[in-house]
Order: sequence, then structure tokens, then C-alpha cells
Amino acid sequence: MKLSRTMAAVAAVVASLLVLSGCTSQQVAKGSTVTVAASQAFFSYNPKTSYGNATANSNIVDATNSQFNYYDNTPKLVEDDSFGSYRVISRDPFTVKYTIKAGVKWSDGTAVDASDLLLAWAANSGVLNTKDFDNSAYVDQETGRYDRDFPAGVVHFDGFSGNGLQLVTKTPVIGDRGRSLTLSYDRFFVDWQLVFGVGLPAHIVAKKALGISDTQKAKDALIAAIRTDDTTRLAKIARFWDTGFNFTAMPKDRSLLVSTGPYTITGLVANDHVTLTANPEYTGAHRPKFETVTIRFITDPLAAVEAFRTGQVDVVAPQPTEDVTKELVKAKNATILSGSDGAYEHLDLQFDHSKNGLFGNPSVRQAFLKTVPRQQILDRLVVPLQEDAIVRSSQVFLPGSAGYAASVKRNGSKAYNAVDIDGAKALLARAGVTDPQVCVLFDPSNPRRVAEFTLIQASAAGAGFAVTDCSSPDWLQLLGTDGAYDASLYALRPSNLGATGAAAAFRSNSPVTNLSFYSNPQVDELIDRLDATFDPSAQTALLTKIDSIVWSDAYGLPLYQFPSVTAFDDRVSGIAPSPLTPNLLWNIWAWKPVGTHK
Repeated sequence: MKLSRTMAAVAAVVASLLVLSGCTSQQVAKGSTVTVAASQAFFSYNPKTSYGNATANSNIVDATNSQFNYYDNTPKLVEDDSFGSYRVISRDPFTVKYTIKAGVKWSDGTAVDASDLLLAWAANSGVLNTKDFDNSAYVDQETGRYDRDFPAGVVHFDGFSGNGLQLVTKTPVIGDRGRSLTLSYDRFFVDWQLVFGVGLPAHIVAKKALGISDTQKAKDALIAAIRTDDTTRLAKIARFWDTGFNFTAMPKDRSLLVSTGPYTITGLVANDHVTLTANPEYTGAHRPKFETVTIRFITDPLAAVEAFRTGQVDVVAPQPTEDVTKELVKAKNATILSGSDGAYEHLDLQFDHSKNGLFGNPSVRQAFLKTVPRQQILDRLVVPLQEDAIVRSSQVFLPGSAGYAASVKRNGSKAYNAVDIDGAKALLARAGVTDPQVCVLFDPSNPRRVAEFTLIQASAAGAGFAVTDCSSPDWLQLLGTDGAYDASLYALRPSNLGATGAAAAFRSNSPVTNLSFYSNPQVDELIDRLDATFDPSAQTALLTKIDSIVWSDAYGLPLYQFPSVTAFDDRVSGIAPSPLTPNLLWNIWAWKPVGTHK
């Protein structure tokens, strides 16, 4: 069976099924429950760190917490004024004021306020971090987690630096009786709407890090530490922010689970499931309809489909394969939506800190990429599911988006359209490299990744490459780890449509998104210019230049957009998958039980 409908077609189908207007007058259906299958297990409640940065985590965090804005399934950026508001109050200097709506609370009843906003700035701007501190020596290569304490006095928030907040170098100003925070940027930043929001609870972080039991005193101490650059206290706060919310099972301290959204975590069994329960403290516009949502972790797509067919789960969005789709259509009383996903598969090379150390040489990188059978991978793995699928040939533009076709014509990707074994051999000879070894990191439980690896291994052997298996169940935590692998196969799933997001992986000083140790001063300069460019056509021109340089540097290869399929039981309504993270769960509050479903 081939699933070839486009995302636009899926959107049309979804639009005919429901109107996503957020009916806030409806109450939670007492005793109602829905079970969803997820392909990866949850392991951190802080997806902003290099360790916790994973869709498996961010999806749960997004489902349980509110933000100033979010993407719907169009995808369109929507503001949630029931949580708070933001506005530009000055263009020179560029200044934005964020205000939490009065009455908004954490699930423990504590008010959400400027202390939470100030912590989010400190953690994700990097402004307060100890300069020139290298945290890599403190990371366990097996797990990707910090395995020992930093030196005394070192402040290191392992946050999402390089995304725009680093331009807010002055400590933001608290106002409106502690409900607002005003950020003044050193210069205009084009994606300012996408870089800031409430993260972890300041009162919990301060209590645990500083040993303060009183909530208000804990908040005050955190604010004072940031305002005065108190490195002794900031070091403790940063350490807990970095590591205190990493867990795979229910923590003994339930305060680590407080949330601001329609649901809160009430159960977590390692590698099995997470339970979300309607948050009684939530008063916003996204009031949930199901009382309980259980998210089961099922890594095997066929097992997830079987769980759906047998009624163990009500909603499933497995990675589609021919076997998966054949089994899925056998399900009774179900709705199935198919199309293309925003995620795309790619092969990245490690420019430094690799296992075998070969890819510091551009000729070796080019040689290896010439052996990758992109079209064969597409034809074998994707076309049977989506007959109109194409090889993705841009590192920054989504196929079909403005700029994609023009960039592909001149970005140099044509050099890798077909396998060129002779060209690869010539490049290796020129580099003086014999018997090159490349160890590839990937998820061994993912059938498509295993197939990709096998096809690459067989093709590359023709040029003399010995491609070996560095797969690991912990592949996600190993990304960017020194000496762990030479190349990696995984998917990137964009969370927004920002102008700078597409280029973030190529910025030299972005440890969370640049996991390949890629560095090119020209690209850094173009990204800096992109950050400050308002005109969309100028943004496209800059992205086109970046695309060409990255291809010239033999960064890696984009392979294809993911095909997608979502199925849900007819006793559940409101399902409307989005191509952007958090995909299926973006509107979890709108899911409703149909009839007597519980």
C-alpha cells in the first residue's frame, strides 16, 4: 500500500473533521482516559540541555506546560493570551516586555512570575556562565550525562545558547509587581518571538539548589543571585538546572514535576509509560477534556500498530513502513491520516572529536559522501510508502518552501545526486588515505535506520571504506560525545519556522545544536547577519549562501522528508497532527472522548 497524500491534503481532511477553536467551556470528562503510543522513552524534564534535548522529552514538556505562543497544525504561530502576553516596547534598542497573566499558577499552587522568566533568561542566554569553561571533560561518554562536579565557583548553565537570547547581555528588568520581565537586546533579532518563554520552576530550582524551604525566600534568593552575579549561588543553581530534572521513573520528590499547562505528570515507569492527569490549577484557554492521558513507550513500530489494533492504545503515529501500513489498515473503527512530516533524515559527519579522526580532511568527507546511495535509500524505504517522495537536496530549506528550488540549482548538491565510486577513490588517493574506517551511530531498534546503514555500508565498500556499526540504544545521549563515532544517522524535527532555526546547526558556538563540531567563520558571519535581517527576501538570500557553503564543506547529506501516518480510534476526536514539534500532542487539550469512551 502506498500513502501518497500531501500534508496539505491531510490538513484538508483534518479541517473537515474538526474546528480547532479551543472550546474552553467544556469540562473534563470524569474518569475518561486515552492512551497514546510514543516511539521513544522520556528521560528528562529539561529539554533545553544538551543531554535532555530530545523530542521524546520536549513533547511531554509541551503537553504539560503553557507558553506565550505555540504552532498549530497549519502550521501558524498562535499567541496564548490566557497564559501571558509580550510586546515590543522599543525598536532602538530592541526591547520586548513579557507579562504573565494574573492568576496563572504552577500545579503546586505557586504563582508563575518574573522569577521563572529571569531563570529562563539566565539558563538559556549563557550570559552568566564562566567564560572559556569547557564542560566536555565532565561528560560521561557512555551516557552523555555529567559524571562529576565542575570546579568550585564555575557557573555553567547548559542551556539552549546561540538561539538569540545571547544578545540580551544586560540583566532583564522585573516589573508589574513581579509579573513581567523586560528584555533589551544588544541588536535586533529577527526570530525574537521564538526564543523566550517560561521553562523550569524558579522556586523549585532555588529550593533544591540553595536549600531554602520557603517559596518566596527561594525566589528572592534566585533573583538576587542573578542580579548580583553571585557565582557561589549561581554555580549551585546552574548545576541543579542542568542535572536535577533528569529521571526515567517517578522521582521521589514530586515537586520536580510541577507544570503550568493543562496536564501534569502523575506517573512514570522507566521505559514503559508516562501518565498525565488534568491539572486542577490550570485556568487557561486550553482546558483538557480527557482526565488522564497515558503515553506508552513502544519503540517497535509494528508492536505499536499491534497495540493499536488490539485496543491497548487509542492513538498511534508509528514510523511508516510497508509492513506497518499493511497492518494498520486492518484496524477496525479507526481513522487513518497520511502525508509528509516536517522531520527529515540526514547523515552527519564529525569534523572533530570523532572515533577514527578521518573527517577533519575535506577530501575524505567528500569521498565518503560520494558513496552514499541517496536515491536507492529513497526508492527502497520511502517511495513504497509515498510515491511522490523526493531526495531532499538542501541543508536549510524544506522541500516546496520558498527558496528550496532556487537553492538546489546552485548549492552543489548535484555532486552527490548519484553514487560516484571512481570519484571517491580518486579523492582518497589524493588525500593519501588507505583502508579508511567509518563508524556510524544510529538507533539499532529503528528498522529504517538499520536498512540505511546496510545500504551505505555496502555502497561505501566499493570505494574501500570499512563502514562499521556504532549503533546504540543510547544513541541520542551519545550525539556530540567525544570519540564515540564518525558519522550519525538520525532525523531532525524542526520545532519552528524561524529564519535562523534552519541554520542553527552550523553555528560554531552552539553546543546543543552543532553536534558535528562544524566551524566555518564565513557561515558564522552569515548567520549573524541573518539574525538581524528583517526582510524575508534578504533572509532567503542569506540562507541560500549558507546552504552552498555547507554543501561545499561536505557537512553531510540530507536524505528525505519523513512520510507520516497517524491512526486513532473512532471513540477519540480532536486529533490533528502538526508537522512541527510537538506534532501529535500540540493540541492534546482538544482531544475529546466520543460517546462512552473511557
